[in-house]
Amino acid sequence: MDITSLLIFLAIGAVAGWLAGILMKGGGSGILMNIVLGIVGAIVGGFLFGVVGLSSHGLIGSIITATVGAVVVLFVVRLIKKL
Repeated sequence: MDITSLLIFLAIGAVAGWLAGILMKGGGSGILMNIVLGIVGAIVGGFLFGVVGLSSHGLIGSIITATVGAVVVLFVVRLIKKL
């Protein structure tokens, strides 16, 4: 992975984490947490999209996949915190 790919990967993670934070609670969680949330969300979203037979291509598709996954991660974390 070259430096450009790494920067794009981190930018997608940051955007996806920020979008998920807005969708779930009305704000972001800080740049580092947004990146981590977006990366984890990309993994979860990719898995979930694969299970239902969907695939995403390109920058927008990657952001959508990561955002959906990050929203799911935030939802599960909130459920666990309530226990």
